Amino acid sequence: MQENGNMPVVHVINGRQKKLLQGHPWVYGNEIERVEGEPEDGALVTVVDFRGRYMGTGFYNSRSLITVRLLTHRSEAITDELIAGRVKAACDYRRFVMQREGTDSCRLIYGEADRLPGVIADRFGGVIVLQVLALGMERYTQVIADALIACEQPDCLLLQNDDAIRRKEGMECFTKVLHGELPEETIISENGIRLAVDVRGGQKTGYFLDQKDNHLFVRQFCRGARVLDCFSYIGGFALNAAAAGAAEVTAVDISEDAVKLIDRNAALNGMQISTVCANCFDFLRQQVKEKQRYDVIVLDPPAFTKSHANMANACRGYKEIALSAMRMLPPGGVLATHSCSYHMPEDVFVNTVLSAAQDLHRQVRVITLRRQDIDHPVLAGYPESHYLKSLWLQMLD
Repeated sequence: MQENGNMPVVHVINGRQKKLLQGHPWVYGNEIERVEGEPEDGALVTVVDFRGRYMGTGFYNSRSLITVRLLTHRSEAITDELIAGRVKAACDYRRFVMQREGTDSCRLIYGEADRLPGVIADRFGGVIVLQVLALGMERYTQVIADALIACEQPDCLLLQNDDAIRRKEGMECFTKVLHGELPEETIISENGIRLAVDVRGGQKTGYFLDQKDNHLFVRQFCRGARVLDCFSYIGGFALNAAAAGAAEVTAVDISEDAVKLIDRNAALNGMQISTVCANCFDFLRQQVKEKQRYDVIVLDPPAFTKSHANMANACRGYKEIALSAMRMLPPGGVLATHSCSYHMPEDVFVNTVLSAAQDLHRQVRVITLRRQDIDHPVLAGYPESHYLKSLWLQMLD
């Protein structure tokens, strides 16, 4: 364990200290004026402003665009006890806000928003999936795992360190069971629906827990409706639509494995869902050509942009699928469309979707604008922690 005293010092250029004072946990390479000492990648450094005033303590990594990830904005020792205490605080927060009947899964640790940079932990019933995506936190992996086991007492804890981000941070990719035994199939409950989740081979940690509340929200629009769920993954919106009594539900995803899981999940719940393995852009265009009509359409695509530089292309993507959906919705029809990229500002996303209605000369009502579920908290001063935009519209004519 590195001592906090006599650490290398990172000097931030004038003008960039404001965001750190507001609580932002990142220092980019182009925000650094100079570095005193020779910090090793993954080692602790002190961050000061251009006048030498203390801004925080964090991990240094010269390989990463985020050169310093701050652990604290206060002058406090970085110890195993501090890390374990933050894990406990993160778990306590979920117990405080996630008391929901029929749901046994949630995000337990959400990286910087829980003051544990680069650490993700999701609970899927009796299985916890842990990811450590920042080099400086790697040394605390066992501390974090032990704290999670103590707080949550899972049947199994899977360390799923196979994300490509780790290579960019200079770390190896691997998967390892740290506690218990991984079951052949992981089945969770969400809003009373049973879901088979692929925690070893699925996207991210196996399932997107940020949409739980939005999945439930869609139900009120679906009774007796014809529903289309595009970019369905394992069927979250489609299953909730069927649970609400939809007359017909179609779920579309480009992944064969995802479509198989939709079929599996429909069978688990005794539901009838039509599944299509296709590129959703192509599928939507074809449905428009065939003059198909739906009462509710859900669009939940992967992030169209992972940088501000691709904003224009992302806007074109969001607008294209919104245009297709609006062409198939009758007056009174509901469109729920989403962006999961924090690089896409909320106002830009909303205006992009609304411009599709303007191009079609159709009036729309904004029902609501929602966000990620509350087990993915937004940290004040860290706007990147708000990434999911969920726009719900009703066609008026």
